[in-house]
Amino acid sequence: MLLIAGLGNPGREYEGTRHNVGFMLIDRIASHLNVKLKRSGPALVAEGAVGDDRAVLIKPLTYMNLSGEAVARFSGFFSIPVELIIVAHDDCDLPLGRMKLKKNGGSGGHRGIISIIERLGSPDFQRIRLGIGRPAHGDIADYVLSPFTSEESGIVDEMLAKGVESVEAIASGGIDAAMNKFNALK
Repeated sequence: MLLIAGLGNPGREYEGTRHNVGFMLIDRIASHLNVKLKRSGPALVAEGAVGDDRAVLIKPLTYMNLSGEAVARFSGFFSIPVELIIVAHDDCDLPLGRMKLKKNGGSGGHRGIISIIERLGSPDFQRIRLGIGRPAHGDIADYVLSPFTSEESGIVDEMLAKGVESVEAIASGGIDAAMNKFNALK
């Protein structure tokens, strides 16, 4: 069984913001799997099948900096080992629309990832890094909490479609094969 977590912040004021692109991917996967996310403790949760694997989708409702609370809770509840956890999150070090898969590693300063590493006691989960770019000038916090522009929405839509495909590729052939396929894409 896979645990697929998308990071973001709950609340209407954060919908459609760059920081919530992980939530957007979970919504897209849920739609693709024809499942509905429902509140369960500290997250919105759905179960479905990705290829031959069962998958639990979660959107932590604990705010970004405490995302590890929900990820640890559901990985423990479903007895999912850390290596079968996939976390989708925004990445301002990648250009807008660029997606990169990662097997494990550090946080890159992302507070949601820091929280997950701390709560799981391991950095060995898989990542789907969703590029949101950096502002040319101005505060990064304001930038990540700003909505995508109408000009950017098509680029984000394509990236989310690739994100759904990447989850299916991870489920069917493993993270290494998926990285070879998707990390080469521009």
